[in-house]
Amino acid sequence: QVQLVESGGDLVQPGGSLRLTCAASGVDISRDAMGWHRQVPGKERQWVASVFGSDSTRFYGDSVKGRFTLSRDNAKNEMYLQMDGLKPEATGVYYCKSVVRGTQYWGQGTQVTVSS
Repeated sequence: QVQLVESGGDLVQPGGSLRLTCAASGVDISRDAMGWHRQVPGKERQWVASVFGSDSTRFYGDSVKGRFTLSRDNAKNEMYLQMDGLKPEATGVYYCKSVVRGTQYWGQGTQVTVSS
């Protein structure tokens, strides 16, 4: 059974940093596709970043490139999103996603609010 649990969301001032964690079970994060998405009320869930395969190929959305960093700890089976230089438009609920044998799995989300 796949379970994804996000944590680390908080209220932070513009320009600040946060690190989100996705604790995974039933998923081999060193092999399966993993990613982060963001959703704000009234809008569709938006892709933020992804990592694929054992070679750790990573992709980032244009709005976060250079400021957000996705990483993994295979021993802990955890994925992280380091968010630096946060802007108010980064506000939203951040979801961890995994794709296992063609099936998508989502966590429950963690709220990030960027505001002064």
